[in-house]
Amino acid sequence: MEKKSYESQILHTAYTKEDAYHSLSMPVYNTAAYEFATAAEMEAAFCGRTPEHAYSRISNPTVQYLEKRVQEVTGAMSVTALNSGMAAVSNALLNVAGVGLNIVTSPHLFGNTYSFMVNTLRGLGVEIRFTDLTKPEEVARQMDDKTCALFLEIITNPQMEVADLKALSAVCRKAGVPLIADTTIIPFTAFSAKAHGVDIEVISSTKYISGGATGLGGLILDYGTFDWSRSPRLAEKAAITGKQLAFTARLKAEISRNLGAYMTPQAAYMETLGLETLDLRYRREAGTTLEVAQRLQEIPQVVSVNYTGLIDNPYYALSCAQFGVTPGAMFTVELASREACFDFLDRLKLIRRATNLFDNKSLALHPASTIFGTFTQEQRLLMHISQHTIRFSIGLESADDLIADITQALI
Repeated sequence: MEKKSYESQILHTAYTKEDAYHSLSMPVYNTAAYEFATAAEMEAAFCGRTPEHAYSRISNPTVQYLEKRVQEVTGAMSVTALNSGMAAVSNALLNVAGVGLNIVTSPHLFGNTYSFMVNTLRGLGVEIRFTDLTKPEEVARQMDDKTCALFLEIITNPQMEVADLKALSAVCRKAGVPLIADTTIIPFTAFSAKAHGVDIEVISSTKYISGGATGLGGLILDYGTFDWSRSPRLAEKAAITGKQLAFTARLKAEISRNLGAYMTPQAAYMETLGLETLDLRYRREAGTTLEVAQRLQEIPQVVSVNYTGLIDNPYYALSCAQFGVTPGAMFTVELASREACFDFLDRLKLIRRATNLFDNKSLALHPASTIFGTFTQEQRLLMHISQHTIRFSIGLESADDLIADITQALI
């Protein structure tokens, strides 16, 4: 049979083993442990010589099925499902980082990712080099033989900055540095990270994939495109496992296992269901986002609208080239003051005052006082977090209803 579309692949990914009752939905394997017929079989499973499950902190059939579905749709060499987006970020970076090594990244990072960089990783002896990722030549100057990764968000949250992924990938290839990207803002049904030179993709599957914010989850996708013999942390592993397998081999055998961050079967089941409607929901949400963002530009109380799908946005051309004309379901607006932002949020009736992104329900928050509320003013200035910004995540409501709610809240 010819290669199926991703819609069909998501729906018809085969089970690793035939289900005893021929269930059309992968059962939830609510178990911690698995029985073996012999001691020899148990030894082989625990030592990784067979693919059998040994303990659900390491692997689980329900979670494995989610990983397989994502792998088939994306063409990734491997997928590892973890219990949050931050677990995906932290496990991926801890897998390549070490004392004396450095990571090149942008100060325009999601709040907890920034905290992980400057507090956790720096505390472990990893240098964090902040630079302007929209200038590939600056990125190249920051790299040396101790650089273990270039990390970025494909559209920053909430600054809405877009870097040229193919240009950065070329810089990384020349320097022998892996490109690790958080692609949460655009799902893999609408954006191919591999085609844009990303080696390791991290995703908060809590967002689009979960299908309505039903639970937490994170994914690490290894495309098998980087030569890990060039990695200062994984070169020795690459000599044993092979140049393309070292990242996944260490992640699954050591990092994920030791940190205990593997996804639960309950979350995996909900996210597997979410995958089946992922693209339908995304297309609706992204289309509505563009319409709402365009219409808000005509409202006098809105100082500015920041969405890279707007034709007057400074990243419009690059965003269209990389993500298409509807780049995600998140945008921000600037109001006159912090007080105006709080008053606006308090008046909302339909849009929910809540964190998270890409729920079926539309959400709004004030990033400076929430996600970045515990940072110092100096840190917020470095990250370009404004007290005048409201962040929207657009759900499945109609554009007319959303505009009506926003309009009444601005009066």
